[in-house]
Amino acid sequence: MKRLLIICALLFSTVAFAQAQQGQGGGRMGGTPEERAKRSTEMLAEKLKLTDDQKTKVTAIYLEQNAKMRKLRDSLGDNREGMMAVMVKNTQESEAKIEPLLTADQKKLFATWKEERKEMMKKRAEGGQRQNGTK
Repeated sequence: MKRLLIICALLFSTVAFAQAQQGQGGGRMGGTPEERAKRSTEMLAEKLKLTDDQKTKVTAIYLEQNAKMRKLRDSLGDNREGMMAVMVKNTQESEAKIEPLLTADQKKLFATWKEERKEMMKKRAEGGQRQNGTK
């Protein structure tokens, strides 16, 4: 009996600990807007071989985008369709601000990366569909 109680207590504490860690992220991407901007910049820097000056400017653009997204989530709440439309617009605006910062070679890589991301999103959207075409 004592052993069973100890096992139950361990299982409960493990589940509680896992939930507590998961809750710290603050969203699917996780972290603060600054952390998300840094991660996005690092990923783009790796793909495009950004200079330090470019990284600084791209980080500022992503910070602005994340601030807009936070306000958007607060104002739209559960309106997913409305949120998606504005998210796409914000992403396009950010990309339009990033593109002039890039060299000709980086612009080609950026265009390729955007296409890859677009295909990935399309596959992800299709993956959410059941075989009969309903969600």
